Amino acid sequence: MPGVELQNLSSNWKNLQKSLQKDKPTTTAPNPLKRKTTSDALPVSHSNGVKRKKLETRNIQGPERRRRKMGSYLSKEPPVQPKPAASPSASLALFAEDNDIPAADVAAAYKLDRVKTAAASTPQQDVLNSGLNPAAVPGKYIALDCEMVGTGPPPATDSVLARVSLVNYHGQLLYDSYVLPPPNIAITDYRTFVSGIQPHHLRPGTARPFRHVQRDVAALLAGRVLVGHALKNDLAVLVLAHPQRDIRDTARHAAFRKLSAGRTPALKRLAREVLGVEIQGSEHSSVEDARAAMLLFRREKVAFEEENARRWGRSRRRGQAAVRGVEEDEDEEGTEEEGGGGAADGKKSSARKKKKKKGRR
Repeated sequence: MPGVELQNLSSNWKNLQKSLQKDKPTTTAPNPLKRKTTSDALPVSHSNGVKRKKLETRNIQGPERRRRKMGSYLSKEPPVQPKPAASPSASLALFAEDNDIPAADVAAAYKLDRVKTAAASTPQQDVLNSGLNPAAVPGKYIALDCEMVGTGPPPATDSVLARVSLVNYHGQLLYDSYVLPPPNIAITDYRTFVSGIQPHHLRPGTARPFRHVQRDVAALLAGRVLVGHALKNDLAVLVLAHPQRDIRDTARHAAFRKLSAGRTPALKRLAREVLGVEIQGSEHSSVEDARAAMLLFRREKVAFEEENARRWGRSRRRGQAAVRGVEEDEDEEGTEEEGGGGAADGKKSSARKKKKKKGRR
C-alpha cells in the first residue's frame, strides 16, 4: 500500500477543523440535568490556601430541647413532684390508735414529715436511759429491741449489746438503758450511722453494767409474751432464752413475709408499707423500733394468735409468772386488748367450782 505524505495529511486535517468550527453554534444551551451552583456551595479559601466547600448547616434542634440565653442547650426539665403527705412516727401511731384518732390528723397537728422518727414532740415524753420506769404497767405483751456495736478486727462483724429498750402494749416505755461493754472487749465500730451509739454513751456513769441490764430485762420478760423483730438476734446478744410459744416475731409472720417474697422483711419496710409510718430515717432508735414492732403485732394480733395456736395448741391457763406481782389471769388482755372482761370470767369460774363442791356434798 502506497504511503501517505505527511504534508497532505496535515493540510487535510486543518481544513476539516475549520469546517467544523463554522458549523459549531456560538452559544451552548444549558444542561437541564446539571445542578445550579448556590452561594452556599461556593469554595471558601482559607489561610493555608486549601479551598473547601461551605456546607449548609441545618437546625437539628429537637422538640425536647430548648435554647438558653448563653447559646447552650438544656434538656427539658421534669415536672415538679408534689411533696408527700405527712406521716406519723411509731409513737404517734400508737397514740392515735389507742385514742381512735386518724394517724394522718395527728401527723398534721405535729407538722411531721415522712422522715421524722424521733420520740420528741410526741404525746408521751420519754426519759431515755432511765432504766426501769416505775410509772408504766408492763401488762401481758412486751416489745423488745436492742442496738449493738461491733467488736474484733475489721470488718468488726462480732457484736455486743449497747442499748436495750422495752415498751408495753400501748407503747409506753418500760425500760431503756445503755450497756457497758465487757471490760476485756474493745469496741472497733460504734456503727453510729445505724445504731445512733456514740462513745460517750458507753462510758461508766452513763451506761449500766451488762449483768444489771440482763437481770432487769429477764425480770420484765418472765411469764409474758415477747414481741419484736428478728428476736433471735436480740436474745442472743442479751444471752437470754424465752419460751418459743410466748414469742411473736414480726420477721417470721407469714403475712409479712409475703411482702418480701418469702424472705425476712426489713422492719423499716413493714412500718412503711403496713403502717404508713417512717422509722430509721437516719440513725436507729431502739425505742421507736420496739414501738413499730408492737404496732405491727397489734395490727395483725388475731392472725398472730391463730398462727401460734396452730403451732403450739391452745392452753387453758398460762403458767405461773416468774416475777412477783404479775398475775397472768388479771392482765389487760381481757379488758383493754381484746375487749373482754377477765375479772368477770374469773368470778364465774369460781362460782361454778363452788356449785360443784356443793353438789358433791
